[in-house]
Amino acid sequence: MPQETGKQYKQMLKSFLRTQGEEDLYLGQQFSRNFIEKKIAPEDVISLHKTSIEELIEDLPPEVSISFDFLIEMMIHYGLALKEHQSLIRKQEAIQMEMDIAVRMQNTLLQTATPEVKGLDIGWISKPAKQMNGDYVYFLNETTSEVCLAVADIIGKGMSAAMHMSMVKFGMDSLRYEKRSPSEVLSFINKMIEKSISDSMFVSMFYGKYDTDTATFRYASAGHEPALFYCAAEKEFRLLESKGLLLGVQEEAKYEERTAKLEVDDFVVIMTDGVSETRTENGFIEMDFIENLLCQVKSENAQAMVDYLFNELSRMQDYQLHDDFTLVILKKTK
Repeated sequence: MPQETGKQYKQMLKSFLRTQGEEDLYLGQQFSRNFIEKKIAPEDVISLHKTSIEELIEDLPPEVSISFDFLIEMMIHYGLALKEHQSLIRKQEAIQMEMDIAVRMQNTLLQTATPEVKGLDIGWISKPAKQMNGDYVYFLNETTSEVCLAVADIIGKGMSAAMHMSMVKFGMDSLRYEKRSPSEVLSFINKMIEKSISDSMFVSMFYGKYDTDTATFRYASAGHEPALFYCAAEKEFRLLESKGLLLGVQEEAKYEERTAKLEVDDFVVIMTDGVSETRTENGFIEMDFIENLLCQVKSENAQAMVDYLFNELSRMQDYQLHDDFTLVILKKTK
């Protein structure tokens, strides 16, 4: 510690012991900035105080000096712990900054616009449980008589999962001007990511194509949650299931393709397991429960139906999602 600093401190302490005035106390508080600027450790400050007290007060009881030695030892360990804590905070701040940048990048990369297609009402929502979204919704339509959509879910979490989802987005964009069937799309994406995705991550995807001229919905699935189909005439639901491995498992995987014909007021519900496996304090909900919720709002438009399900299922989880929540509804209007 600089000798001049020690002299100044001793003089201020002497004045304060004599007057105990607010002015001297204020000067001492301001002087503490010198310790910070010169990076003087807490234990050195206490050592300085001890030396000054011993010089200023005659016949100082030895217990007082010993007590300062005890405090100095404590401050040495306190200083080490404080530095470690501050280092951890700086690392956390750096990680959070990187996460914020990644979230903004993801929001930009994965954004999609709701298409306008004659005779078809579309509603959807995709909410991450945490900062990064492991779910993905993609719409593609080059004409007003056709719409294609993909709903995907990365089996894995965090930034790595989100970056893999961006890879899926790149693959989907590369198909924008190609007329491929749902099964061909899944095969293409599977081959693209099989060589690059990590062994600990896989992607499930549901891909469908709706043709307004024939009111036909063609679909294929890569290990994804089955979609729900509601038949208004029969007032009942059925699952839209098709066979296919998760993307990234096997390069030459084949994907079964099926079709469903929609009549007025029929609708298709595509979801991720954050919806179908909603977890409450009483356990997981059943698909029947989701069907009952849909029936309560089946006369509403598609977006109102989506919002209702999200609000109800969020409320059941005390508005704390346990998993990414993605839901898309396609409803035939005429």
